[in-house]
Amino acid sequence: MSKTVLITGTSNGFGNDIARTLAAAGHRVFATMRDVNGRHREAAQELNSQGIETLELDVTDDASVDAAFKALFARTGGTIDVVINNAGVAAGGIQETFTPEQTRAMFDVNVFGIQRVTRAALPSMHKAKAGLIINIGSILGRVTLPFFALYGASKHAVEAVTEGYRYELSQQGIDVVLVQPGPYPTRLYTAIQKPADIGRAESYGDLVKLQTGFEEFLGGLFSSEGAPDPHDIAKALVDLIAQPNGQRPNRVTVGLDFGAIAANTAIQPIQAKLVADIGMAHLDTLKVN
Repeated sequence: MSKTVLITGTSNGFGNDIARTLAAAGHRVFATMRDVNGRHREAAQELNSQGIETLELDVTDDASVDAAFKALFARTGGTIDVVINNAGVAAGGIQETFTPEQTRAMFDVNVFGIQRVTRAALPSMHKAKAGLIINIGSILGRVTLPFFALYGASKHAVEAVTEGYRYELSQQGIDVVLVQPGPYPTRLYTAIQKPADIGRAESYGDLVKLQTGFEEFLGGLFSSEGAPDPHDIAKALVDLIAQPNGQRPNRVTVGLDFGAIAANTAIQPIQAKLVADIGMAHLDTLKVN
């Protein structure tokens, strides 16, 4: 069944592939990105050529988000079936060497951006008593790697935001799912943001070499014959959207998990018991209207 889908961060990487794949699967896709008429004009035109509608949307800007949804609803009669919060940035390096401004900017995209976009979509979904929100998290929202802790912290926040929305929206008939990708050779990892205050790394000595070693490991992984295929994510989303309401998993881990699946398995019964113990077990089940 064809759905109307809005995706953030579609100029490249997962988002671009997700937009193309969902459109090929028969969905009406609205691909959003910054600078549609500027830096990302070519990417937008390529998506348009495949019948994908593009919208200007900066997840860090309230007015931009509101304007994008106003344009979307004008074209769809006020409806939206699926929102995929994909826009994200990554940062790698010793935490102390990142400035507070860099950290704030990353959280503005990875966490606050999800809140802005989800709030813009929800009034329409409330009215329909239906909808699907998919947040793209990371395995680093469950496990922590040295030198990626700040990025991981933003994805730990996405875990909590997603879980909370899943409970709060379950009785409205609105499903919420978290996708946890492992490392893939997309711009997220190949163009990782670097710290601005690198001088502070001098006191860490040989620890800096460990960071370089992990980057070399990723480079080798991404260039190997069995390198992870980023298209895995788009295929997983096609399957998720096709699943009946009430039958989707809470989380989907895709690719190398580095123990995230084990963490999910261990935490799930603890989380379920916590919610049950406070008399809210029914929020763990989607109400299908």
